[in-house]
Amino acid sequence: MTARSLGWSIFGTLMVAFLVAPLVLVVAFSFGENPHATLPFGEPTLKWYRKLFAGDEFWNALYNSAVITLSVGLLSAVLGTAAAFGFVALGKRLSEAGVRLVSLPVMLPPLVLALALASAFSATRIPLGFGTVVPSHLVFTQPFVILVIYARLAAFDHALFDSARDLGASRAQIFLTITLPLIAPSLIGATLLAMAVSLDDFVITFFTIGGGMTFSTLIWGMLRTSLDPSINALGTLVLAATLGLSIVALKLTNYRG
Repeated sequence: MTARSLGWSIFGTLMVAFLVAPLVLVVAFSFGENPHATLPFGEPTLKWYRKLFAGDEFWNALYNSAVITLSVGLLSAVLGTAAAFGFVALGKRLSEAGVRLVSLPVMLPPLVLALALASAFSATRIPLGFGTVVPSHLVFTQPFVILVIYARLAAFDHALFDSARDLGASRAQIFLTITLPLIAPSLIGATLLAMAVSLDDFVITFFTIGGGMTFSTLIWGMLRTSLDPSINALGTLVLAATLGLSIVALKLTNYRG
């Protein structure tokens, strides 16, 4: 290994350590006896998880997060798949332009997007709540489903559809027996990815939820009042859920980075 390669390897290792170290500390402090979330960790313990589970706020946030995340996942799958089929039918040039257009919310700063959504709901006098959080999350989660399903559909051998039509199959039969089985892994993976992004979001949720709490807003609320390892315990649970959904999603969609 040359000196240049060694230097880049060391630099890359340091960057990875810089990114991963805070996450490792969050998990480590959640199992440490020290009540101040500082070094040393102290004896291993689960008392911070027991303290977290003993509070009603955790269970309320769990319920709210589950409702929002599952709703966003289901709607993203249905609407995103329908949109992907529509883009494929437009032809290459128009479809590529449409895909770029629907991807804009992902490229916008979350704070700007959250402010725009909150202003839109305020201007139309729509009360904030689950009915505003779910469509707000769809704005930035649906593009993930559209992009994945569009890429899968674009790679299809359309001779399969022509053969099915020649054999007398209806559009519904073609979708249920050919299209859906072929896109199912990508669809499930894209849905899980949308759910992971929704679960992890704070800024847009904070601006559009009105009352009630999700996991992300509960963490924010706990940080404002106190700082003890029960916050790290909640952060560890959110981290595990997000990573789990993302890993399964990337595996199913055959993502190769």
